[in-house]
Parts: sequence; structure tokens; C-alpha cells
Amino acid sequence: MKEKKEKKEKIKKDKKPNKFIETIKKKWLINGTKTFLLVAIIVAIFIAINIVMQKLELTPLDFSQEQLYTITDESKEKVKNIDKDINMYFVGYAEENTTIDLAKQYNKANEKIKVEAVDVNDRPDLADKYGIESGSQGIIIECGEKSKVLTENDLITYDTTTYETINIAEEKFTSSLLSVSSDTVPKVYFLSGYSDFSLDQNMYYLNMYLANEVNETNTLDVLSVGRIPEDCNTLVITTPSKDFDDVATKAITDYIQAGGNILWLNAAIFNKVDMPNVNKILAMYGVNPFEVGYIRETDTSKMVSEQPDLIIPEIQGTTVTKDLYNTTGVIFIDATKINIDTDKLEELKVEKEDLLLASENAYFRTNFENESNNVSEGDEKGSFTIGAKLTKTIQEASEEEGKKEITSDLIIFGENNFVTDYPLSQTSQYAVVQLAYNKDLALNAIAYLSDREEDITARKSTGTVTYTATEQQDTIIKYVIFTIPSLIILAGIIIWQVRRRKK
Repeated sequence: MKEKKEKKEKIKKDKKPNKFIETIKKKWLINGTKTFLLVAIIVAIFIAINIVMQKLELTPLDFSQEQLYTITDESKEKVKNIDKDINMYFVGYAEENTTIDLAKQYNKANEKIKVEAVDVNDRPDLADKYGIESGSQGIIIECGEKSKVLTENDLITYDTTTYETINIAEEKFTSSLLSVSSDTVPKVYFLSGYSDFSLDQNMYYLNMYLANEVNETNTLDVLSVGRIPEDCNTLVITTPSKDFDDVATKAITDYIQAGGNILWLNAAIFNKVDMPNVNKILAMYGVNPFEVGYIRETDTSKMVSEQPDLIIPEIQGTTVTKDLYNTTGVIFIDATKINIDTDKLEELKVEKEDLLLASENAYFRTNFENESNNVSEGDEKGSFTIGAKLTKTIQEASEEEGKKEITSDLIIFGENNFVTDYPLSQTSQYAVVQLAYNKDLALNAIAYLSDREEDITARKSTGTVTYTATEQQDTIIKYVIFTIPSLIILAGIIIWQVRRRKK
């Protein structure tokens, strides 16, 4: 035992003290003033590093699997060739806001894109021009005379299957930058004179949203001009309340044969009206005449406020609906089914893609006197198509004849109220936010038909930050998490020991 004790004492004497720790102990930790000064120096260095990092505006390290805090290479590639000056004004945002940090990365991809946080009081011209009130926030993306205004709500969506908030800021920024810098502005014409739905009266907010997406909207009186204008990118037809006359029928037919695209919105029919010319246009895409009746739900998870006629359609994962897929999506009231003659599609050279479906527990009711919420005799039960994209080949491509392929797209929804200013229901909690839920479906459809797929936002898969660091990043993180706190604890122990010995 004595030998072991002498051996331990010898090892302790032979062990050389750490010069760095001894210097700290003798020169800095003996005196309280010097100890305070040391801490102050460390804090000052930390602050200085942070200030320098902010001035350099370095791209932040993003360890999340979905890269939620840095823009993707795809976005960088899309904006790098923009040759026009664009200003991104963040009104009411603090300079250190993470959304602004994300936007500043566009400046690194293209110096033409300027990002600035502004105060409403300092820029009253912006507040007056875009209607931004004091105390509120708004993002203005401006390129010459073209502009788009985004709100904080435009930068997020929700996944009802996981109850997660989905950040779509990058998608919104990228599409907005491309839109305002584009040399061409899509022209959308709303056919008038045959429907009770008017762009000027009960579609005011849709018109406003379309303008904000950098579209030019016009009301078309086809009887006055006799044709669909050549610059029409998308023709919107709302629920016909009377049949097309021969002039309109010929104009629309010629438009289709030239490769024109149509968005057709059709509310449920409650009174039978003979419309041979309307049905003639629909038949070109294999769509059968609409039936009298409307769709109701029995699945409470597919209805709003337990109202069977307020249904939540099942959104399919398509190009048009990809940013709505697996989200709250849209709310339809008194929707109708779209009957498509699948046996004739090949003959008509039409390809069909479902966009929205009613659930398998839905039913189609034709007896309006029946007020029961259960499926009754005469009700047709099933999963009905209430949204579809139909692509008609007008001319096939031929290298020998030098012909290019010509196609005409029809996007059709068995609902029209969902894009109007009317509330879904006076008693429904969704009355005020109807268009907020539904506008993206209409905007995406028009963007697709106008050949502006960049305006169809492709949201990232999830809002959850998943730790998937590389080996080097993992080492850095572990150093920050474990080593630095350990050094702080060690310093505290040393200070405590030194001061105890002084006593």
C-alpha cells in the first residue's frame, strides 16, 4: 500500500501542468477585476463575430433535410438569368427576420434582385400605392410597372394529415420573381352574356387575385367581336344559364380547333334547361351533359360544420393541384358530378386526368324535396369526378410534313360558387375565408392553361426540421453542443478551486 501511494505521488509530481490553464489561473483568475475583464473580452469577441457575419450576409448553414432555410439550386437556376431590376420590399419586417434572410439569398443568385426591409412611415409612397396600413406587414415584389403583393399567410399552408405548418416562401418568391420579370402577361377572358356569374360583380376578389398573379383579365362579349381574341391565353366559361347562340358556338369551336385552352366552372343544376350548343362544346372533350342534382357527403371528415352539402373534395396529386395535395384544399357547396364518356375519349383523341373526386361515401341527389342527410332511394352513391383536365389533340406532330402538335386543354370543375364573393353559408365558420381556401385551385388552373407552370407553387414536402447533418457538420454541432458547455463548466470549477485556496 505504501509503495502504491509513493508511486501515485511520484506520478503526480512528474505530471506537467497545462501551461494555458496555469497562465489563466495565475494571471487572470487570481484577481476578480481581471476575471471580469476576461469574460468581457470573450463576450466582445462573440458579438464582433456576429456583427461581421451579419455584414458579410453569408448563406446560413441549413441542416434540415428539406432545406427549409436556404433556396434550392432549382430556384437559383430559374432566377439567375433575370436581366431586369427587381425590388423586394419587406414592409413592417425586422431586418433580422428569417424570411428576409431567405429572400437575400436571391440577391446572391442574381444581383439584379434587391431586398430591403422598410418601415411604412419611411415609405408612405409604397403604403399608399399598395394599400399597406401602418402596423401591418406586406411583401412587395416590384419590377418596373409590374408588381405582386404577398402577405405572411401566402407563405404558408397546412397539411391536415400531419397537422403541420408548411413553409412555401421559396416557391412563392421564385414564382413571383419570374412573373413580374416576364415580358409577356397572360390574358384571361371571361365569357359574358350567358351566365349569372359576372367577373365585375360577384367575382371581384378572384379578379383581384388574378391581377396580383400578373394576369390581364377582360370580359368578353363574343357577340360584339364575333370571335375569341387571338391573344387569349385562357377562356373562362362560368355556369351557363342559357344556351350559346350560333355566333358563340362557332367562336368557341374555332378557338378550340386553334389550340385554345378553357377553364369551365359549372355549378349544380336545379332546373332542366335544354342547351344543345353548350353540350356540343362539352362533347368535343367527351363530357356528357350535366344532370339535374347535387353532391352530398355522409363522411363527416369530408364535410364542413356537419353540413352534407359543404364538401371537401379529395384532391389528386397532379401538376395543377400539387400544392394543394394533402392540405385542407378547397371547399365546394352544391357541387355537381362531371360525366365523362370514357368510351369515346380515344376516338376524340382526348386524354383525361382526374383533379378532384368526391369520397366513396358521397351521393348524388336529384330529389330536392328529400331533406334527409342519409342516402335514400333514388340517390346515386359513389366517388364522382368533380374536377378534371381533358387534353384534346387537334393536330399530331409530323416531321415529314413539318407539322407541330396542337392540343387544347379543358380544365372543368363541377362547382362555380367556390370562386365567387358569396359566402359558402351564412352560418358556416368558413363564410369569410371561402376564397382564401379556394383561390389557389382557380389560380393554378389558369396558370397551367396560360402556360405559366412557374406560378403553380410546388411546396416542400414538410414543415418538420429533420436533423440529417453531414459528418463534418455533425462534428461542428457536437462541438458546439458538448465541448463549449464543458469548457464553461471547467472554467467555473477552476475559478472555484482557485478562490477556495486563496481563503
